[in-house]
Amino acid sequence: MSDLFDYDAELRLHNDLFRTAARVGSRDRVLDIGCGTGQSTREAARAAVDGSAVGLDLSEPMLERARRLSDDQGLTNITFQQADAQVHAFPPARFDLCISRFGTMFFADPVAAFTNVGRALRPAGRLVMLVWQERDRNEWATAIRRTLTAASAAPHGPDAFSLADPVVTEGVLTAAGFADVTFTDVHEPVYYGPDSATAFDAVLRLWEVRELLATLDTAAAEQARARLRTTLDAHTTDGGVYFDSRAWIVTAHRRR
Repeated sequence: MSDLFDYDAELRLHNDLFRTAARVGSRDRVLDIGCGTGQSTREAARAAVDGSAVGLDLSEPMLERARRLSDDQGLTNITFQQADAQVHAFPPARFDLCISRFGTMFFADPVAAFTNVGRALRPAGRLVMLVWQERDRNEWATAIRRTLTAASAAPHGPDAFSLADPVVTEGVLTAAGFADVTFTDVHEPVYYGPDSATAFDAVLRLWEVRELLATLDTAAAEQARARLRTTLDAHTTDGGVYFDSRAWIVTAHRRR
């Protein structure tokens, strides 16, 4: 599993705020969308001592790790499914709370996807998610991209910043049947490792970095890697390698 990027380490400062915002109750039935290796799902399961938690993700390798970690920790009220939340046939009104830690930004049709997720929530059920703010407010995206290539345009492929605009996101959620939409600013750095060598290995596992390097010839790619190492050196502190970031905690309720 060494080829998997460690999102839990990257987002450790965000995760504390997200867990507090989720306010998982002891009897809650929780759905975690884009759960990855399941940290947020496991935390929900531990809080929902008389409830349950279901983690959903597209990546089977991540889910394999999630299941193994959950078994190792003795959690019995947790399950994981490989499925696409945009179209998955959820049991209607099954869940009290839907959480997602940076797992909802890649929907092809956001209104249809959130409508589908909303059907899985009971009336007045809660949605709590972390999403990135604009790309230019996220140093981890802009600085690394500038290091690897002189291109200034945003890359093709999944858009991690599709829910960055509160007006747009509130419109999507309202159209999908949600109400009482709120946005809370999160200004915490992302963490890439204890030193630049570890961070270098970690960053090379990011999909956008792999995509950018794949567009370069051998010599240019080697130069880009050297610049990346220099950039990581410049962001190394006594506590590790950090890049600035901004995110939103978005909350909403399914309309009754």
